[in-house]
Amino acid sequence: MFENLQEKLDKAFQSLKGQGKITEINIASSLKEIRRALVGADVNYKIAKEFTQKVKEEALGREVLTSVAPGQLMVKIVNDELTNLMGGTAATFDVEGKPAVVLISGLQGSGKTTFSAKLANYSRSRRSRRPLLVAGDVYRPAAIEQLKILGKQIGVDVYFEEDNKDPVQIATNGINYAKEKSYNLVIVDTAGRLAVDEQMMNEIAAIKEAVNPNETLFVVDSMTGQDAVNTAKAFNERLDFDGVVLTKLDGDTRGGAALSIKYTVDKPIKFISYGEKMETIDLFHPDRMSQRILGMGDIVSFVERAQDQFDKKEAEKLQKKIRKNQFDFNDFLAQLNQLRKMGDIKDLAAMIPGMGKALKDVEIDDKAFKKVEAIILSMTPEERSNPKLMNGKRKQRIAAGSGNSIQDVNQFIKQFEQMQKMLKTMSKFSAAGRSFKGLPFNRR
Repeated sequence: MFENLQEKLDKAFQSLKGQGKITEINIASSLKEIRRALVGADVNYKIAKEFTQKVKEEALGREVLTSVAPGQLMVKIVNDELTNLMGGTAATFDVEGKPAVVLISGLQGSGKTTFSAKLANYSRSRRSRRPLLVAGDVYRPAAIEQLKILGKQIGVDVYFEEDNKDPVQIATNGINYAKEKSYNLVIVDTAGRLAVDEQMMNEIAAIKEAVNPNETLFVVDSMTGQDAVNTAKAFNERLDFDGVVLTKLDGDTRGGAALSIKYTVDKPIKFISYGEKMETIDLFHPDRMSQRILGMGDIVSFVERAQDQFDKKEAEKLQKKIRKNQFDFNDFLAQLNQLRKMGDIKDLAAMIPGMGKALKDVEIDDKAFKKVEAIILSMTPEERSNPKLMNGKRKQRIAAGSGNSIQDVNQFIKQFEQMQKMLKTMSKFSAAGRSFKGLPFNRR
């Protein structure tokens, strides 16, 4: 995400290295490179020009502290201005009603149906809501079936009418059904088109008027850049939506939509979506996104994602097992599944400061996890809970059962044993740290 933009901005800051202070002369080449980087990321030229003018005014008006290099100050100023360009602060998403209604709009292929399910999952798991999904796309083949499959996957009910082709009536009936069955949130998925047309605009406007939603969200495929911004403008003029959702941020996205859309439609980006897994959805934080664009990481989002998958009671049980050197293959598989739910591994690594650049050209293949999973699932329940049982005969059977070589199985078991030792050592240090707290030399 934004790798190309990050590289170009890095290059822009390089020209200030070795400079004693910021001047109008030595800042000129940096600003030119920043403007080029933004235009290359599919940001409108007018926006890029205004942005660099603000950076220039801010930079020339700053006193450079002796402890801060001009290049570092420039990074700070660009970070602040990028944050402001994308909205400044995170927008709230707190819908209330009996039930609250969220209307999803956007072009075909932007990821509306998948996002609708993700939002339902987010609302159920993180906000303790009881959502109902309403299948309002009556045109796209298998759209209703797709929503039903996703609903089943996340444990959320889906309202649909197989023979009704009136999306306004379906949405209204869905809300009435939600009232009867005590759902407190209704998410209405609607049809998209391949381009903005009058029929689509009339239809989505009629649905909005009929259901009077608490929130209308416009879903944007972030890979379409400036085209997405122009579409958002056309939708907003007709719908006056409340916020934007950026999808497919895990793809080859240049960043134009994220950087331009707030400026263009003056509506906040509320959510970002970055994968096919139902957990891969986050509230949009302009400051965190700016830091990621500049290669500064996003440790806060990393911790939040980890906490979403964190079960305190299970963690305490696991800690006890580690202390007793009882960490087994079942525990390893459970931890692996939690990690996978957090999202793409390379994307997660990029959230840790410095890791994004270090792993830029490194391919991290999720298939490696599937290989490990296959090896563990080819073990008997007894073998999974007692790693010491492993011998040559068992390893050969596991290799054949998992479709891997005996070398693969040996390598995994060796790595697992190393991890066991490391966890045991870390657990001892942790316990020692707690016991030292009560000693006299630790008191103040």
